[in-house]
Formats: sequence, structure tokens, C-alpha cells
Amino acid sequence: MEPVDALNRAIYCLDRELAPSGKIRAFQKAIDVVRELPPTELAERIANGTLTDLDGIGPSTAEVILDAARNNTDGYLARLEDRSAVRATGGRALRDALRGDCHLHTSWSDGAVPIRAMVDTALALGHEYIVVTDHSARLTIAHGLDEARLRRQLDEITALNAEVAPFRVLTGLEVDILDDGALDLSDAMLAELDVVVASVHSKFRMPRDEMTRRMVLAITSPHVDVLGHCTNRKVAGTGRAGTQFDAEIVFAACHQFGTAVEINCRPERQDPPEELLMLAVEWDCNIVISTDAHSPGQMEWQTFGCDKAERCGVPVESIINTWPADQLVAWTATHPHL
Repeated sequence: MEPVDALNRAIYCLDRELAPSGKIRAFQKAIDVVRELPPTELAERIANGTLTDLDGIGPSTAEVILDAARNNTDGYLARLEDRSAVRATGGRALRDALRGDCHLHTSWSDGAVPIRAMVDTALALGHEYIVVTDHSARLTIAHGLDEARLRRQLDEITALNAEVAPFRVLTGLEVDILDDGALDLSDAMLAELDVVVASVHSKFRMPRDEMTRRMVLAITSPHVDVLGHCTNRKVAGTGRAGTQFDAEIVFAACHQFGTAVEINCRPERQDPPEELLMLAVEWDCNIVISTDAHSPGQMEWQTFGCDKAERCGVPVESIINTWPADQLVAWTATHPHL
């Protein structure tokens, strides 16, 4: 393996284990340094052990480079591969049934890589399609897309689909649910998208009744196909309590208006909690198992959601990303609305 390839694989594994962003930036910096070095100087530094004399090469990145150059299969990268591996405790049949991932971010908003890199990983994982759901403009911290930028992204996806067929890149957006339940994009633009994920990203401490109304109004939109990470909780680091809402009313609305409830597979979210997912199953809601990945390595996290779905008795036929792309798009175009 070439040093740059090894460093890129390390980034993939670091993303997979949700490593701190500073650690990942260190490996990205090391790639830049290696690419700028003349091959002869790189070989000399590998031979005489002076890689860490270079600004941007630390002990970990140097070890990865040395292991690659010496074909060492028992070094830093091997340990990282093992440590970060996504291991299933159940849900294997559900994972095999999944055909795509319906919630992904790219460098168009706050993701780490271009759409094509996410496509390449999806192909390696055996997917038939992905839905690109970058953030809408309201989420400025995530460099959300306004309509002009979204239009340019749609053009890119059209061109990309011509290259990667029969694989499909479906168009989408993770649109903000505004305080009053409105959506952060015009109806006309939302109508052009294949899949729309609607999520709350602000005012998490809104009173229970107001949050319930806010979510239900979004769910009733004819353009909303998925309710994203419904509690907004964080279960890692300093954590964040979930928002308060009447889950019976929200899931009743999802059932009535055909809006799927997302199992968000991010390990720091694990959203919804199992008791709420089982309530959604009782309401016969459609479900989607999505990673909310912001980088390629995170696309393996669907395994976590499949484990949860199996534990909570989610019927496979209710999981919309077990459906072929044509069936999924036909459903998003026709599910009930006001």
C-alpha cells in the first residue's frame, strides 16, 4: 500500500470510530506533506527515520507511512482497523436487506468529502443508491444550501448519475423545521427533490406542546418524507437531553401522512430511544435506517441501526430503504398529505 493510501485508510477508520476532528486533521495534513515531498526525499526519510522532523508528520502518521513502505501488516493501521471495526450483535438479515442510505452529508455542506467519494464507498458496501441530504440554508454553521447552491448540486448529481449507472444518486435535503413548523425551503424547490428529511436543529428546549405542534406541522407537508433524529438527543461526551414532545401525537401524524421515522445510526445520537422506536412500530409507521454520515467511514454505521431495529421488532417491509430506488421515489411522490 502506498503511504498516501494508508493515510487515507486511517482517516476512514478514524471517521468510523468517531475520532476527534483534530486527530483526523492531523492525518489530512500528513497527506498534504507527503504529496508535496519529492519521492526521493520521502524514501530517504523513511530509510533514516526522520519523517517526524517534518512539520505536519507526528508519531502516529509516521508509523502509518513506515508500515506502508515496509509492508508491515501488524502496525498502527492494523490496530486501528481492528479497534474501529463495526461489529454486529444482531440485525444481519436487515442489513443484507438494505439497498441504500437515505441521509448523507457531503462537502456541499458540512460533510468531509465530495458526493463521488460517498458513492464509491456506497458501492463498496453493496448499496444500490444513496440520497444526498445536505443541510438547508438556515443551518449556517453547517454551510447549508440556499436554492441557488442546491440547484448547482442537482446539476452535479445529474451528471454523476450518468457516470455511475446503474447505481443511483437520489436528490434530497435535510431541511430545517423552523420554530413555527414551516420548512426552510420553498415548496416548489422541495417538490423537485426525491427524498426530503425534515429535522429540528434549534430551540431544543421549546415547551412540549409547542414542539409537538412544530413537528406535526412539518410532518403534514406533502414534501416531507422522513422525520429525522426525532429527539435530537446526544448520548456521548457532555450529552444533550432529548426534546420533549408528545410521541403518540407525532407518530400518529407520521402514520397518517406517510412520513417515515428515522433510525439515526450515529453512535452519539442513537435516536430514537428504543421505547420510542417501539411506539413508532405500534403506530405502524414506516421506518428508515440511515447513517447521517458526514464522511465515508461513517456509512458503515447502518449496522448499529439494524441491530436496534431487530431488537425493537421493526418489520422489514416497513423499512423504506429496503425498497428499490424506483419504489422509494414512487412512494415519496405519492404518500398521503393534507
